[in-house]
Amino acid sequence: MDYTLYWFLGVYDYYLYSGDVAFVKDNYDRMKSLMAYVLGRRNKDGLLEGLPGDWVFIDWAEGLSKQGAVSFEQLLFARSLETMALVADLVQEKEDAGMYAGLAKDVKKKLFDLYWNEQKQAIVHSYVNGKPTDHVTRYANMFAIFFDYLSDAQKKNIKNTVLLNNSVPPITTPYMRFYEMEALCALGEQDYVTKEMKSYWGGMLKLGATSFWEEYNPKKSGAEHYAMYGRKYGKSLCHAWGASPLYLLGKYYLGVKPTGAGYSTYTVEPVLGGLKWMEGKVPTPAGNIELYCSTTNIKVSSPVGTGKLVLKSKKLRLRKKAASSVKVITYTN
Repeated sequence: MDYTLYWFLGVYDYYLYSGDVAFVKDNYDRMKSLMAYVLGRRNKDGLLEGLPGDWVFIDWAEGLSKQGAVSFEQLLFARSLETMALVADLVQEKEDAGMYAGLAKDVKKKLFDLYWNEQKQAIVHSYVNGKPTDHVTRYANMFAIFFDYLSDAQKKNIKNTVLLNNSVPPITTPYMRFYEMEALCALGEQDYVTKEMKSYWGGMLKLGATSFWEEYNPKKSGAEHYAMYGRKYGKSLCHAWGASPLYLLGKYYLGVKPTGAGYSTYTVEPVLGGLKWMEGKVPTPAGNIELYCSTTNIKVSSPVGTGKLVLKSKKLRLRKKAASSVKVITYTN
């Protein structure tokens, strides 16, 4: 179920990063037909709940309940409907855009009416037989942060009650740990994330990994690390989803984010995250945006669009070439 919903998000992400509007137009009818199918599988409460033949995946995790209407699925459902509204507007289907926006608003309202637990200051995991459970997992809470569905106060509380709370079951796949790290980066916790990347992904490297694994639990030892699916050596040791920190480095450390399709406009907000310096390139359709950043210098070179450089500085000396299209915004630390 969740991978169906990721697809909607992926189509718009592709457009945002590439600027390829023709791709969106070519796929809009497919998006409409698939969303019609999804809408036809809602339960009596208007929520998505696994039906016979469905696979509610979420993540590989021991004891993770898929019973009832899981909050994580509703979160992805709301975002998918918001995405459909954006895409419909893009292809000039105004009536569709209004319909999808209204549906998204309704699902999002239900998400917080039914799943937000004021006492726990978190989104609970599921809604079963007409009642929310009191079980808290990380999934919906961390996605709600970088989807920007929460108030600043809610984000701060979730950071402490969920993300930095060891009593909430930990995530043991690089796939979902990436999203956990993204939520923390979105909260400005790059220093913490740097340590976690060195510890978690670095932990695999210390055990001899030459590519990242499908699942990694630091508490396991020896051949336990290779077991999965009930097989002693059933785990994939070359899993593409495990390389996801590279994405974090581009978006939240180099801080390069498109704000217009194909990087027609973009922001650059570098954060060292405990590093002394960093240097990298972020690919765009027109070439690479290149950035060097240390505690004393920032250099940005870009072949595309109009950028906005956002940085913290107590003192600023600016050397800007006439050909540069980067606008600089500063604020004090």
